[in-house]
Amino acid sequence: MVHGNLTRPLCELFPGLIAGDSISPDVQKVSGKEGGSVTLRCTYETSYSYVRLYWYRHHSNQAPQFILWKGARSWSDEHIPDTRYESTTSRTSTELTITQLTLADAALYYCALENTVT
Repeated sequence: MVHGNLTRPLCELFPGLIAGDSISPDVQKVSGKEGGSVTLRCTYETSYSYVRLYWYRHHSNQAPQFILWKGARSWSDEHIPDTRYESTTSRTSTELTITQLTLADAALYYCALENTVT
C-alpha cells in the first residue's frame, strides 16, 4: 500500500502570494495501492483572476520536487511533464491525480498558489 501525506503549502516559495490569499489541503492523509490511483485536493482563496496552482512532492532528506503547475480562473496554461499526473482546477480548488502508483509515490505532497499579472 502506498501512503501519502498532504501538509501545509509551501507558500514561502512563491513571491506572488499576497496577504489574504490562502491554500490548504482538504485532507491530511491519503493512501492507495500499487498500480492504482489517488486524488489529492487543495482549496484556495484569492481575489486575483490569473492564478497558477503548483504541486510538489517531497521525500525525506531531499528537496521538494516539482510535479506540475496549472492555470486557474482566467489562466488556462499548464505544464505537466509526467503523464502519470493529471490536474483539474476550479475557481476555489485544485486536484492532483496520480496514476499507476508505485512505492516511490509515498511522500509528502504540497500545493501552492501564485497570483500572476498578465
